Amino acid sequence: MARTTKIPFAKMSGSGNDFVLIDNRKELVPRRSMRAFVKAVCRRGLSVGADGVIFIQPSRRANFRWHYFNSDGGEAEMCGNGSRCAARFATLKKIAPTRMTFETLAGIIHADVGAKGVTVTLPLPHDLRLNVTVEVGGKSYDAHFLNTGVPHTVLFLDDVEAVDVQGLGRAIRFHSLFAPAGTNANFVRIDDPHHLTIRTYERGVEGETLACGTGSVAAAVLAGLLGKVSSPVTLTTRGGPPLIVGFELEGHAIRRVELTGEARLVYEGQLTPEALL
Repeated sequence: MARTTKIPFAKMSGSGNDFVLIDNRKELVPRRSMRAFVKAVCRRGLSVGADGVIFIQPSRRANFRWHYFNSDGGEAEMCGNGSRCAARFATLKKIAPTRMTFETLAGIIHADVGAKGVTVTLPLPHDLRLNVTVEVGGKSYDAHFLNTGVPHTVLFLDDVEAVDVQGLGRAIRFHSLFAPAGTNANFVRIDDPHHLTIRTYERGVEGETLACGTGSVAAAVLAGLLGKVSSPVTLTTRGGPPLIVGFELEGHAIRRVELTGEARLVYEGQLTPEALL
């Protein structure tokens, strides 16, 4: 792209998980440039700063499709909070109606944008693994694994405030048990049969994020499979605004998963060439 090009964008937040969104239907950012573009724009202090970037693209199968990138420049299959922000952005820009579908690498997402938030119906989780023993630093942890569009490992703990999310989370994220793709690491407290508290080390961001939609889905569904909670489940995140997960189970079979929460438009502007230096 030319050095004089200014690129319109929106900054949005899904319960503290923040994203840059770009209407890229006219290829303002070419596919070959996306990785470098994302790494530049997501730098906090030098550019806009975000956990990830969402490019809205044309689709022949749905209202639109997206390319979703984590802040490290890696493209991811799915992002729960990002999907809610993408849906609201699409309605604001009249790209899609309030009830819509869009394509992701994880499959077709159904979304409903309402006055109290955005609900997305996600592709059914897969690759369930309960009671996985994870050895880290000479200690054994009882973990559970579920792919909710992206891989998630969940540890249920009595005290999530005391956990070293950065250290333990990174060790789990790169653990050989989850190679080569790696995993997100979630630390969850069961507060009551309909409430969880969650902290997440997010793959691709390589640190703790204020919220993680697919991680919240994994935590709620796994807690349901273990008989600890019943749908719907409200999750308290570090970002503040809660996330609500609804699900239907038949034994260990997962029949439906929905994620509801706010998708906040923070500001809109134009990226100057200096944002990409």
